[in-house]
This record gives sequence, structure tokens and C-alpha cells, in this order.
Amino acid sequence: MTSDDWDARYSTGRYIWNAGPNRFVAEHLADLEPGTAIDLAAGEGRNAVWLAERGWRATAVDFSAVALEKAERLASDRGVTVETVLADVTAWEPSAPVDLVVIAYLQLPVEQQVAVLGRARTWLRPGGTLLVVAHDQANVERGHGGPPDVGVCYDLDTTVDALDPLLIETAEVAERPVETPEGARIALDTLVVARAPER
Repeated sequence: MTSDDWDARYSTGRYIWNAGPNRFVAEHLADLEPGTAIDLAAGEGRNAVWLAERGWRATAVDFSAVALEKAERLASDRGVTVETVLADVTAWEPSAPVDLVVIAYLQLPVEQQVAVLGRARTWLRPGGTLLVVAHDQANVERGHGGPPDVGVCYDLDTTVDALDPLLIETAEVAERPVETPEGARIALDTLVVARAPER
């Protein structure tokens, strides 16, 4: 989808996902000492705002101006500040190393996935953390929701390999409960949490 497509999708008055953080972001990052963070492909900013509420200096990067406007509004409503950057996340680079990078549901063809992950791992300060969560390839046939194209879903081994030489702390195909009008369903996500070696 293009930025225009996403602008149109985000143009609703409500939040497309919800205003709270992704469950895996909250579960794995809640105990980290706040520092500087990048939320790459941040969408409406729910993860960046949650990080800002916890004391992080968070930057939300996305190619949808409409999404970033909603991120700024959400931050204002929550009484925090999030820097927003309108940019193509497949080419954007930060100006300085950071303590945390979050990449949540950036569904791209595999070559682009690997390229983005390979760049993002170099943005971390020593000891910094990178969290990746995305629709897993297995979700197309066995899970709920997400893109129907396996070509833009993630594979756990490919994701881990792209983050070398980071130290892998968590690597799994995680089950994510989803409430639907027909009842509870399970989505399958690639989930990787990695840390930059201390120097």
C-alpha cells in the first residue's frame, strides 16, 4: 500500500488499532530504563506514546502524514511529547544512536524486511534493545487477520539472521489472542527481542 492508501485508511475519526500499546511491546519493554527510542512505521503512534508516558524520548517515524497527526493528537491527549518524522522508513536514518528501536507490523517483501532490520540493528547504542513483532508467515493459513500474502509476512529464522550480531533474548512465533464478533481467535506473530552487545 502507498502512503496515500494509508492516509485514506487512517482518515477515520477513531484509532484503527487501539490507543494502547501492542501487547508484546508492553510485556517486553516495560522494565527497561528509559532513554531514546525510535518507533519505526509508527502508524498512529500508540507504541511511541506509551513509551513517552514511561519517560522515553520517543520518535515516531511513518510515511503517512494522517497517521502522524493522530499520533501527535494522542500524545497531546496523554500529556506527553513525541517527535514525529514523515519519512519512507525503508530509507530513513536517525541522526544519532538510540537505546531502543521498535518495529511493529512493518509488513514488507522479504528483501526489504531484511534490509530494514539490517539497518535498524546498527542504530543501537551498546546495550540497546530492538523489538520486532510482525505477522508471521504461518498466520496466513493458521492464524487470524493480517495480510493474506505470505510474501510480506515474516519468518522467524530470517528475522533472527537479519539481526546478527545482536544478542537474541526472545525469538518465537507468538500467539496473540484477538477478540472478534465470532469469538476469540489466535493470530501468529514473529516476535524477536535483541540486544546490542556491551562494548
